[in-house]
Amino acid sequence: MDSLNRTAIELVDEALEYAEELDIGAYELENEATVLDLGLEFDGGVEAGLLATEIQTAGLATPNRYLAEIGDASIPHVELSTDQPALSLLCSQKAGWELATEDFEGLGSGPARALVAEEEEFHRVGYTDAFDLTALAVETDTQPTAAAAAQVADLAGVETSGVFLLAYPTASVVGSVTNAARVAELATFRLSELGYDPLDIVSASGRAPVAPIAGDERGAIARTNDAIAYGGSAHLIVREEFDRFDEIPSTAADDHGEPFRAIFEDLEWSFEETPAELFAPATVTVDVLGGSTSVYGERNEELLVDSFGL
Repeated sequence: MDSLNRTAIELVDEALEYAEELDIGAYELENEATVLDLGLEFDGGVEAGLLATEIQTAGLATPNRYLAEIGDASIPHVELSTDQPALSLLCSQKAGWELATEDFEGLGSGPARALVAEEEEFHRVGYTDAFDLTALAVETDTQPTAAAAAQVADLAGVETSGVFLLAYPTASVVGSVTNAARVAELATFRLSELGYDPLDIVSASGRAPVAPIAGDERGAIARTNDAIAYGGSAHLIVREEFDRFDEIPSTAADDHGEPFRAIFEDLEWSFEETPAELFAPATVTVDVLGGSTSVYGERNEELLVDSFGL
């Protein structure tokens, strides 16, 4: 398998070439790291969000958009599919990097994680990347700093000039699009956490509505999670039967049925205390090769209408 970072950097080059058309910006930090602004000072857009999703999945997943109805409103939806779920979703797209320095905080996802390869997913999959350039998508409401880029370079084992940070707030078009594209990832991760071998997941697809842009980060975090947990649908093709498929969707969580804003407020916005079972799609269809096809969970359109303010 080719380097995840090499294929991702090819897409980063595309973003840089078409920055004006995508309504995004790019600039160098004093240590020569490059920041792509996808929603901080620039508006970005759906196409920028889809390209960011391709970068996050290292070009091994295909995202598309379409319109569908929620309540009486036509809402953009994102659908993503991949035949390399272990690599593209667990070893690249998953938001597993808490990027924190004295002057910056953000949540990182993308192929830079594979250069560090210390998370449990990499041990399960048996993959570690090696490349001299790297990309990390960072959800943040502040501009990345040289110190943040230096931390990425240090942990990933590259020069700071080889670091590309894709920065955007959750409360942005790109933020809503890239989060809607996480349905397949969350279903794959949840199944892996339940003890299923991720290498036995042959193909993964998912779709979810693009949450309307909230006026602040907390509101956006709540809405984008509602979009997945109450409006997201996943389809997994797997090799082996398993007796815990019914625990994949968000309906398996005790707090299912409550909007995320209420859940987060009860926990005083302490995300690490949020039950992990909630971070999953509303419905999951599991197709076992040569075996059963089963559907688990259910969508909650009424909650989405309230969450989205429709």
